[in-house]
Amino acid sequence: MEKLKIGILGATGVVGQNYIKLLIGHPWFQIADIAASPRSAGKTYEEAVKEKWQMPMLIPEEVKNLIVRDVQDYESIPKDLSFVFSAIVMPTKDQIKEVEFKYAKMGIPVISNNSAHRWTPDVPMIMGEINHAHVNVIPIQQKNRGFEKGFVAVKPNCSLQSYLTAIYALEEAGYKIDKLIITTLQAVSGAGYPGVPSLDVVDNVVPYIGGEEEKTEQEPHKILGKIGDDGIVNDNSIQISSTCTRVPVTDGHLASVNIKFKDKIPSKEEILKIWNEFKSLPQELDLPYAPIHPIIYLDNIDRPQPKKDRDNDKGMAVTVGRLREDNVFDYKFVALSHNTVRGAAGGSILTAEILKSKGFIK
Repeated sequence: MEKLKIGILGATGVVGQNYIKLLIGHPWFQIADIAASPRSAGKTYEEAVKEKWQMPMLIPEEVKNLIVRDVQDYESIPKDLSFVFSAIVMPTKDQIKEVEFKYAKMGIPVISNNSAHRWTPDVPMIMGEINHAHVNVIPIQQKNRGFEKGFVAVKPNCSLQSYLTAIYALEEAGYKIDKLIITTLQAVSGAGYPGVPSLDVVDNVVPYIGGEEEKTEQEPHKILGKIGDDGIVNDNSIQISSTCTRVPVTDGHLASVNIKFKDKIPSKEEILKIWNEFKSLPQELDLPYAPIHPIIYLDNIDRPQPKKDRDNDKGMAVTVGRLREDNVFDYKFVALSHNTVRGAAGGSILTAEILKSKGFIK
C-alpha cells in the first residue's frame, strides 16, 4: 500500500532522532517533514544534527537532505501530511500545549511524546495493550475544541511501561488490585541529552528524579479509567506508592513491584499463566510495532537485566521475572522495559498504528 506521509516535530533532539531510527523502513509511514527550533530551520537535517547525532547508526539517507522547517511556521506545513509525531522541547508546557493544539486545529493529528497534555481530560494517554479503546475520546476532543480532522493523543511516562501491562493483565483476568509499592531504577537515557553529568551517576545511584514519582503514582489512574461525557474519568481504585531512582545504566527502566490484591488472590501458577497468555488489540491486528508477546516471563533467578533483556521483541515487550510471595503484601516481582523504544518513540509509533487501524488517521 502507499505509505502515509508523516512529520516529526522536534526532530533534532534525542527523542526525535529515535523516531527517525525506528521509522526508517516502516511499512506504513514515510518521513516527509522535519521540524525543529528556529536555529535549525533552513538547514538540511544532516547539517542540523551533525554534531549532536546520538543514534548507533549513520544519519539515514532518507532524511539527511530534508530541509528542517521551523516548528511554529504553520504556513510551511506540507499539505499532504497525514499526522505528526511531537517531541518538541520548549520552555514551558503551556507553550507545548499551544503548538500541539495549533497543529490539531489545522487538521493535523498529533501523537505526542510530551507530558504537557497528559492531564488534559479529553486527550487520550495510550498504552496500546491496555487502553486502546481510549482513542474513542477523540470525537469528544474534536467537538470540545472545534477540531475537524486533527486531534492530540499522548503516551504516558516511560517508567510506567515497565510494569503496568503486567498489572493490567491481572486486573483484566478478574484479580483486582488494592495497593502497589513501586521502586524504579531508571536509565540515564531517560534524562535526555546531555542528561545526568557523569560525575553524578558513575559509581552512584541518585534517589530522586524530579516529577517521576508523581507521574508513577497518578498516570495509571487515567490509563485505567473510562470515557465519560467530557473526557477520561480516572479510575482511582489502586493505591500506588513509588520511589524513583536514577542508576548508571544506558537504556532500560527496571521496576521492583510489591502487589496486594483486593479480595481474590491468584496462585503463582495462575499469575504466570495470565502473563504468558496475555494478548490485546495490537497483537490481534498484527500491527508492525506490536510485540508478539507483550509480557515475557523469565524463570532465571537473576533476570530481567537491562543489558540482556531490554531489546526483547523489538524493544517493545515488558520482561518480567522474580515473581514470589511477599511477607507484607501478596506478591512481588521485577519488570523491565526499554525506555527509549517502548517508553518513548516506539510506544508512540504503536499508538499511530492503532489510530490508523481504527480510521482516525488516513
